[in-house]
Amino acid sequence: MNAASRRQRISAVIACYRDEPAIPIMHERLTSTFEGLDVDYEIIFVNDGSPDDARRVLTELAERDPHVTAVTHSRAFGSQAAFTSGMRLASGDAVVLLDGDLQDPPELIAELVAKWREGFDVVYGERVDREASRLLRSAYKLFYRLFRRTSYVDVPVDAGDFGLIDRRAVDALNQLPERQRFIRGLRAWVGFRQTGVPYRRPERQFGHSTNNLMRNFGWARRAIISFSYAPLDAITWLGLIVVGFSFLTGLVFGVLRIANPDAAPEGVTTILLAVLFIGGIQLLSISIIGSYLAHMYDEVKARPTYIVEEILNPPGAGSQGVAGRSGAASEPRDPAHSDAARSVVEQPPPA
Repeated sequence: MNAASRRQRISAVIACYRDEPAIPIMHERLTSTFEGLDVDYEIIFVNDGSPDDARRVLTELAERDPHVTAVTHSRAFGSQAAFTSGMRLASGDAVVLLDGDLQDPPELIAELVAKWREGFDVVYGERVDREASRLLRSAYKLFYRLFRRTSYVDVPVDAGDFGLIDRRAVDALNQLPERQRFIRGLRAWVGFRQTGVPYRRPERQFGHSTNNLMRNFGWARRAIISFSYAPLDAITWLGLIVVGFSFLTGLVFGVLRIANPDAAPEGVTTILLAVLFIGGIQLLSISIIGSYLAHMYDEVKARPTYIVEEILNPPGAGSQGVAGRSGAASEPRDPAHSDAARSVVEQPPPA
């Protein structure tokens, strides 16, 4: 943590998609929270190509409140890209990540900051309960526990993106070059001292969630592919089991042919079942390997994680803005890029 000779500075990064009515409420609650903590602060709203009128609302906020930075992406790149975009702009001693739908209560930041001041570098919100159907709650809990058991990093259960991250952990995250980002996993991977603060996650106050069964399945797939080799290990074990089963089956059939030929299985049905069984296992194995290859393919293409169309009120220190509409490349936290930015293409940090 920085020396006590100056006031601590906290950056809030809010990923916004279809959150137009929630933005003013989020701003009001964040402002009240930060003023109560007696800290310097900046509020970075990242409009991730939202199809509603969020851009107008954010423009008005940025015009009347110098603490607000409004970032607009050229299209929707996803919440992980939005958080990455905001973290690379943030200049605070610590950064708080929040979803724009008010499911992450801004008032909990006071508890996060208290833990941070105790010496923890990462303080994540731990969802001990949530307003959702019993099936959905059970599915989330099952995923987090399965993910932790299969991952090669110690990922906390029931912890989403909501949380506070110290500047040195933020800098470490910003240096990671991968494009297919799963921040809660990367946050665990960088290490440092971490702890959780329990809270109850409410439903959205406005509109409907953009997540559905397929989107949640995609999230689970990205997490497991990014931080686990368990599916590949499962293919190995499955292959060994099939080989062993085939050997035993062949041995049993041979003994039956000799001892009691009439009892030995025969005919097209037996062959068909065996072919379908082996074929199914092969297709499943190919699909798992294909998921890893697709993930690698996206990384190798090295496309930008996001494209920034406009930044209003960029932070004075550590901004990545580039003046004009040239579409010039930018590096994270480059002090030379501190003016208003338009058409900024995000690039990975140098190795």
